[in-house]
Amino acid sequence: MNQFQTEGSRTYYLKIEQSDVFRLQAYNDSGNRIPPEIWSPFLFFADKDSFFGMNVQTDGLDLLLTPADFVRLFQQDPHHYVQFSGRRLQDESWLKLARRVADSLNDSALWQHVQVEDGVISIDSAYGDAEIRSFLTDTIGHQLSQKGLTSAQLPYLLHFVEHAGWDGLEPADDYVLAMQLTEPDDSGLWAFRTALRTKRGSAYWTPSKRRENEVIEKVLPEKWRAHARDIQERQSLILSLCPSVDRYEADQMYIARWTDAEVLNFLRNDADLLQAFGVEVSIPSWLQAVQESKVRVKANVTSPAKKASVVGLDQIISFDWKFSLNGVDLSMQDFEQLVTENREFIRVGNEWVRVDSNLLMQLRQMIEEAEDADWTLKDMLFHNVPDVMLEEPGEEDDPLVEFHLNKSLKILLDKLLDKRDLPETPLPENLKTELRPYQKTGFDYLTFMREEGFGLCLADDMGLGKTVQLIAYLLHVHSEKPKQPSLIICPTSVLGNWQKELERFAPDLKVATHYGSNRPKGQAFLDSLAADQPDVVLSTYGIASSDSVEIQSITWTSITLDEAQNIKNMYTKQSRTIRKFKGQHHIALTGTPIENRLSELWSIFDFINKGYLYRIKQFQEAFMVPIERDDSEQAKEKLRQRIQPFLLRRTKKDPELQLNLPEKLEQLEYCPLTPEQAALYEGLVQDTVQKMGTLTGFEKKGLVLKMLSKLKQLCNHPSLYLKEPYTTADELLPRSQKLERIVTLAGEIAERGEQCLIFTQYIGMGHLLQQALNELYGHEVPFLTGNMPKNQRDSLVAAFQNGEFPIFILSLKAGGTGLNLTAATHVLHADRWWNPAVENQATDRAYRIGQTQFVHVHKFVTIGTIEEKIDSLLTQKQSMSDQFIQSSQWMTDLSDDELKELFTYSF
Repeated sequence: MNQFQTEGSRTYYLKIEQSDVFRLQAYNDSGNRIPPEIWSPFLFFADKDSFFGMNVQTDGLDLLLTPADFVRLFQQDPHHYVQFSGRRLQDESWLKLARRVADSLNDSALWQHVQVEDGVISIDSAYGDAEIRSFLTDTIGHQLSQKGLTSAQLPYLLHFVEHAGWDGLEPADDYVLAMQLTEPDDSGLWAFRTALRTKRGSAYWTPSKRRENEVIEKVLPEKWRAHARDIQERQSLILSLCPSVDRYEADQMYIARWTDAEVLNFLRNDADLLQAFGVEVSIPSWLQAVQESKVRVKANVTSPAKKASVVGLDQIISFDWKFSLNGVDLSMQDFEQLVTENREFIRVGNEWVRVDSNLLMQLRQMIEEAEDADWTLKDMLFHNVPDVMLEEPGEEDDPLVEFHLNKSLKILLDKLLDKRDLPETPLPENLKTELRPYQKTGFDYLTFMREEGFGLCLADDMGLGKTVQLIAYLLHVHSEKPKQPSLIICPTSVLGNWQKELERFAPDLKVATHYGSNRPKGQAFLDSLAADQPDVVLSTYGIASSDSVEIQSITWTSITLDEAQNIKNMYTKQSRTIRKFKGQHHIALTGTPIENRLSELWSIFDFINKGYLYRIKQFQEAFMVPIERDDSEQAKEKLRQRIQPFLLRRTKKDPELQLNLPEKLEQLEYCPLTPEQAALYEGLVQDTVQKMGTLTGFEKKGLVLKMLSKLKQLCNHPSLYLKEPYTTADELLPRSQKLERIVTLAGEIAERGEQCLIFTQYIGMGHLLQQALNELYGHEVPFLTGNMPKNQRDSLVAAFQNGEFPIFILSLKAGGTGLNLTAATHVLHADRWWNPAVENQATDRAYRIGQTQFVHVHKFVTIGTIEEKIDSLLTQKQSMSDQFIQSSQWMTDLSDDELKELFTYSF
């Protein structure tokens, strides 16, 4: 119990995982996982650095913390009445280590051992153990970042933090010591000096000019003379933060005379260091204003073609340039003079303004490039536009560069924004399916954006066919025989699905799968690509991140991220690594481009069109803060317009789609076995096949049926087959891709405000799903079985229909008939029933009279197992199966060889 804990206070048990960030999960006394929004307010309730938790990042039910945040929050008890303890011994060790690191950061001896070489922070081995040194270097790096500083600036801080600590100097009781910059005198030189003021006053005291060289103790006014030694020590520490300050007399009040260039050097390099540690810096008010003064450019853009039908993105355009500075119009000659003279401070009317000479050079370079290189509309709108042409964050009403398009150009831009009348691309003849009209539009959009050189995000609702649109695109691209393959990166749980869908819809594409412990690495990987020459390479997020060196060495024909929300956390190693991959065309597929924070959208756009949404700091200022904190409609609309050309999203509720949507979509979800499942599966089949040779016909039938049931349970989860007690969701999910995929999919459906049914034949599987969904998403998920009394059953059905809970698990037999569950828009079959009529009856609980919504049916099949082989038989002989295959009895009449082929694992 911590020192503040009282009777009735609560405890949260933290599970802590560390990579490049800390992932925290919280559990209550009952072992249930608690959503971050419930427990994180207690962690951040006094934390000003995170704006009391406003800037915190989450990933599902995980809270993400940088090392610096972790140390700051857990260096002491964060809340008087809430205790945070480790769930496991290793978790408690992390909490204790955080306190050790906090103590070290306040240890002045630490900074004598800190070194920086080529931007890399290290601590020599004389200080602490390896574990704490590693944690300290990570923490120091993140603390620098949070202060807006870099590791290259750390050497200038070491003396200061050694004596003043990371939080800076404690405020003095009777005075404030500041650094003051005063405007130029008649000689044109500025004065930079230390100055004093009272705690309540605003006027600064400095020695008169004739007494500037006297020692501090003599020159100070009487009221501060007793503090002379403290003032001298504080001045020494403050000046140590200024690389621009060279030699000075330590016992005198500091003063230096600076030129314009020296002032600018101070503002660019020193001021940030001082302000990062709370040192008051006074500069002339007009100089603060002048830092924001920029030359504004307006350009009237016209096209030689007057008809919109003739204008294209490659149409050459012309410009009529207009300039202004602080509201005063400038001619082209005035602008050229500013650039040529390279002046930093100029007077406009009665005001001083500062002009960024580097910015002026960029503007002139942009204008010359636009005029000399025959810019097209595409150049102006997207790729070839330098940063200076992008609107500055927070300047919605006064952008740095404005373009006014004539009518024909505006019509073309509108087409791109609303995706209408795009050039049509003929569908590949070898695509083994038909596309619905909206899917053909998506295909045309994919090919158009590739042709124009733009990345994109296809963000259609689940079930609308993002996969088949992408496959059609790949067939089109590879019909032209590019030199390099296309890369698809997806979650492990859908890898098998991609393999099957490519095989089904595009059998002419040669597909390689880069996955598994035996995959080629290094040069062997490159050699295998050269030898096999696949059209498409499939891999997973984890493998792509691990094998990043090999993957980064190739410029892929295209790179597609399926379920691209997997890179949403920009600070994780996986996200940073994958966003660096090089492809001629970058595509993101996701049904949820934004789950929680706008930073997730930034990460996706940083992959598809790097730099288009600025650097993350600019994006935060321009969009995240005004939208997430202030709910600014203006910022929302600006962001919506900015991303619209690169984002295609259709939902099942779109009126245009409803006209050509099927009433019901059935989709197979393929999942590979885990290595544990595969080994158990092969062992069970071998043992059973050996026994069959010694049994009579009746005994063999019994053995086959018994094995069939065991195999189906094993395909669901090894713990069902092994009859193991239940463990936590974190331990259960890695052992079964099928379980993980069902839980993830059901969670996503619930988060989108939809409802789903999950059918299973096995009580144990239903309980596993219940436990995992409760732990990971906080959902209380009812499970309807045959043993449930009718009144309880009716009550659950009514509650589901009223939207009181989003996920409903049902035993296939108990829930297969007699129920009306039309509130569900998704039906998930966790395991397959060999009689299609039984499955269809279950599906019809949602898809029946009274259902006004599109129903998406997901049937989960493990690859290479009895499930896939029976599904194939049912598909090939559907008419026969409807008549004859009413149970699994028919399998018992197969020969030994036929049974062996049917049951053998073949992946």
